[in-house]
Amino acid sequence: MHGADRARRAVAELVGGARAGRGGALLVRGEPGLGTSALLEHAAGVFAAGGGSGTVLRVRGVAAESAVPYSGLHALLHPVAGRLRAGGRRTAALAEVLALGTPAPDGDGPVLAALAALLGDLAAGGPLLVCADDVHLLDGASRRALGFAARRTGAPLPAAMLLGTHPEGADDPLLAGLPVLDLRPLDDTAAAALLDDLLPAGADPAVREELLHAGEGNPGLLTDLVASLTPAQLAGAEPLPHPLPATGPRLRAAAAVLAGLPEATRTLLLLTAAAHELGGPADCSTLLRAAASAGAGPHDAGPAEERGLLRREGDALRFAHSLLRRAAYWGEPPERRRAAHRLLARALETAGAARPDGTPATGAEPAAGAPHRLLALRHRAAAADPALGPDPRLADALATAACARPTAGEWTHAELSDALWRAAELTGGGDGADDAEEAGGVRAARLTAAAEHAWSAGRPQRALSLLDRARALPVHDVVRGRTELVRGALELRNGVVTDAHEVLGHAARLLGPHDPRAARRALLHASDASWAVGDIAGLRADLARVVELRCPGDDPLPDDYCAGMDAVMSGDFARGVPALRRAVERAAGERRPWLLLRAGVAALVLGDVAAAHALDTRALAAARARGPAALVPLALEHLAYSELRAGRHSRARAHAEAGLRLASRTGQRNCAAHHHAVLAMAAAVEGDAAACAEHARAAGQEAGPHGLGVAATLAQWALARCDMGYGRPHEAAARLEPLVGSGPGEGPGAGRGHFALQALAAPCLVEAAVAAGERTAARAALECFEKWTAVTADPMASVQLARCRALTAAPDRAPALFERALEEHARIDSDFELGRTRLLHGKALRRGRRPGAARGVLRDALLAFERCGARSWADQARAELRATGEAAGTAGAAAARAAGGGGRRTRERPRPLDGLTPQQLRIARCVAEGATNREVALRLSVSPRTVDHHLRNVFAVLGVRSRVELTRVLAAAGDG
Repeated sequence: MHGADRARRAVAELVGGARAGRGGALLVRGEPGLGTSALLEHAAGVFAAGGGSGTVLRVRGVAAESAVPYSGLHALLHPVAGRLRAGGRRTAALAEVLALGTPAPDGDGPVLAALAALLGDLAAGGPLLVCADDVHLLDGASRRALGFAARRTGAPLPAAMLLGTHPEGADDPLLAGLPVLDLRPLDDTAAAALLDDLLPAGADPAVREELLHAGEGNPGLLTDLVASLTPAQLAGAEPLPHPLPATGPRLRAAAAVLAGLPEATRTLLLLTAAAHELGGPADCSTLLRAAASAGAGPHDAGPAEERGLLRREGDALRFAHSLLRRAAYWGEPPERRRAAHRLLARALETAGAARPDGTPATGAEPAAGAPHRLLALRHRAAAADPALGPDPRLADALATAACARPTAGEWTHAELSDALWRAAELTGGGDGADDAEEAGGVRAARLTAAAEHAWSAGRPQRALSLLDRARALPVHDVVRGRTELVRGALELRNGVVTDAHEVLGHAARLLGPHDPRAARRALLHASDASWAVGDIAGLRADLARVVELRCPGDDPLPDDYCAGMDAVMSGDFARGVPALRRAVERAAGERRPWLLLRAGVAALVLGDVAAAHALDTRALAAARARGPAALVPLALEHLAYSELRAGRHSRARAHAEAGLRLASRTGQRNCAAHHHAVLAMAAAVEGDAAACAEHARAAGQEAGPHGLGVAATLAQWALARCDMGYGRPHEAAARLEPLVGSGPGEGPGAGRGHFALQALAAPCLVEAAVAAGERTAARAALECFEKWTAVTADPMASVQLARCRALTAAPDRAPALFERALEEHARIDSDFELGRTRLLHGKALRRGRRPGAARGVLRDALLAFERCGARSWADQARAELRATGEAAGTAGAAAARAAGGGGRRTRERPRPLDGLTPQQLRIARCVAEGATNREVALRLSVSPRTVDHHLRNVFAVLGVRSRVELTRVLAAAGDG
């Protein structure tokens, strides 16, 4: 039962209540295939697993008995018929009715009372569970009785009742007043997990994606779809039918429901289903025009509406559930399906359109300017008989309509992809060799365009499948180049970036002589691949080729971007900074999201974080408004990175969470890895070690194999920052030294971290190395950072530089340098960075034997950390305050004490520890975590001799003789 956590919790609570004598009822409502029956089976299993005595009564509605009074109760109570006879007069009415199978002579009252009495007797003898599935198919008298009993479950009747019904079942007046549990379709994650269970090992990823798309989150439909495919189709050795048909018990059951309807009603249902197959519900006027041509009318919808199979929503008809819709379509022979599409095409073509001469627009061609031209052509294509071969005229018309600039929101990418795929299928193959190459080029171009739209619709495997078919055709270099361009761009977002770079480079070589603008696009994508992997030489080569291919009239922003980035990568900041600044300025009136994102990168390289944030915000708005939708997760990625640079971690987390959902939904695994890395950094700031580790692991899972240097570096940096938040500087320094490349004997930039993050992570390494006593590494990292701050406009750099200089300075110079760093904080708005500076300043003051001065600074640090939700860092500030002799609870309490208000401690220390001083308690905690005396000394900025002295006193006060006993005492006292 994938994705049914909410439903399982509700069932567990209901069953647990029955066993505790409380009772309760739930009306479980869901479309066929969503798992209503499975949930009731699960409830029975949970009930049985609870052990002890208990009774389970079960019944399932059958349409054939729905007209037999009390047939449902007869089936439900048959296992306890003996209890009816033993109940005497109280259950006599119920026994009589069930024996006769006729309406009660004295009305339903005695029967209802008898049923309540019987269930009460059963529940009195032990827990009772009643599971009634397909309640909507039970006879009315049984439904009334079950509803009556279910409304009385509780203290008087300690039984659990689960009634499963179809989506409209909650509107049944006989079941009114019951709490309803709606079952919903599975989300993509749960549906994918179910498919992983259903599919054999080695199933083709493209097949998995196609099934995921066609299954619509319905577990039963997914199961039937998998069962309908052959092993060769599941493995990708044979092509899939498109769209996917389905056979199986659920589809057969739905088809059986439709079989008893009148012929005209089934025709109307087929037309409605055919309209849904190509993108959604058809308006009633179009359906009725199509139905009239087949001899059906509006009254023929009545039998389906009366049985709840069809419903009107505004001006459209919809099926009650997806299984009925698929059964109405795929349960008909191919010729009837094609005929339905022809009727719909004709109805769309005549929808208020006329030829220039005034005659009605009927026949094979839609009238010029018809409002539903593309949809009509798609129905024509669906009506084409494969046995008759290609239809070049229809293919050309379909491709032309699909490639026309649509009105915003008129067509989805999925619909355009389907139209272009069908156009490619209908394209002829040509007669001679030259004709074959020309026809192959046309088909390849249409398949490539279909792949682009499939990618934008969030179906990468479908896009790859279309591109593979395009690649197999004999085509000219320019067509092949465009196919490779799309393939490389897709690989860049979803695969190994070095592979993407090779494909894009090949595309540029093919396109260069024929379409230099397309070649430039390929090379710009290739430069993104070089950046992602951290290949500076490759990046410069790509940028230089972009500039070489410039054409008259090309947008100058990419040229300024390329020239500026090339210069900066070579160390020529005097030439690079003005060019990058021009790129940022040129984006002032820009609306195209991809250019805004590129200008945002230029701004970040300059250190103009405010401009980068503004540009990325505009890019996100433009991508959401104008598309493509696949660009939205990338825009969120860039925006989240700019917010990290600005120190706004909570905003970065919010945008990364949204970006991760969209990237996962659209199959952009590389983008998802970047969002995981951002979330790891945000979790590190917030002190959530478990979340930080999980997101870092998820980022690394893709970043390593796919060559995502930025994501991999950021994830490791996040883990190091988390270590620092929990007072583990040795571990943090060990993580950071390879990233920054400033360990002993290494020069700046010699590490394995991404070049764009080495300088940014250097201040963290300085702090960690100083705390760990590794002064050489700290000085090397500071030297690297000083070189970067000399050429960046990032306002955070001056703050961090002053802080790093204070950390590495002599003790007598550190306080003045910290004051300088605090002055620099006026230029930025980041509570987290302010808190870090004040915390380090407070530590320095306390180490310099100035506890009074340290208290005020540490209180301010605590306030800053609490404002930004940095829990582990706030704990550090509290611990430092305790070390100065102040018992810090919250920042508010500390502020109250500072103002003379006293204030009560938020949590008294456990009694066994009351005899320890604040410094002794800190040392005891560090030792309990496994730290050596030297590590404790470095962490607390004292000498090893001082630690040894305090530790002996701790042992004496607590009456322990070993570190193991000390750990046990602290654990027993509940001290964390």
